[in-house]
Amino acid sequence: MSSSLPPISSLPSLPQDEQFRALDTLFEPSPELHTLMAPVLSNQTFSSYNSLIDAVGGRMSALSPKNSPTDDKILTGILGSHPRLGRPKAADTEHMSELSKREQANLNTGAEEQAEKLRLLNVEYEERFPGLRFVTFVNGRSRDVIMEEMRQRIERGDIERERQETIQAMCDIAKDRARKLEQSSLD
Repeated sequence: MSSSLPPISSLPSLPQDEQFRALDTLFEPSPELHTLMAPVLSNQTFSSYNSLIDAVGGRMSALSPKNSPTDDKILTGILGSHPRLGRPKAADTEHMSELSKREQANLNTGAEEQAEKLRLLNVEYEERFPGLRFVTFVNGRSRDVIMEEMRQRIERGDIERERQETIQAMCDIAKDRARKLEQSSLD
């Protein structure tokens, strides 16, 4: 995956695979996200990557899993594309973006006991919320803080709120990636 973004003004005129590559740089690779956003990417202009990310978040939030099995499948595919936090299995890392690997690096270090707790929390979370992965904007927070947030969200048990928090976290991560990539292109 490329770790750069084309100028936002060029996005509508790019070939579809390059549009999808930009999405995959900001979010995680997801055929469902490609399907959801293909008509938007080809027909709409954006003033910034933040406005594109807001549009993606809006489109995801507008999906209604309660009322539509198709919407549920699309949203679950997108939200489930995010890698597990902590020490991902080899099968997870092959589809992880380079940016995800870097962002999670500080969660992959530390005591084996703590790593096992995080692994078990991931299992518990995915049993509580089938099809979802726990997603949060790590942003330098410690593993203990992340695990406490994860525990609270599991205990809350609200799937609709969980979907919205996951969408928001994915957008926060995407905005951080865009900011860092735009900044590095200026350096």
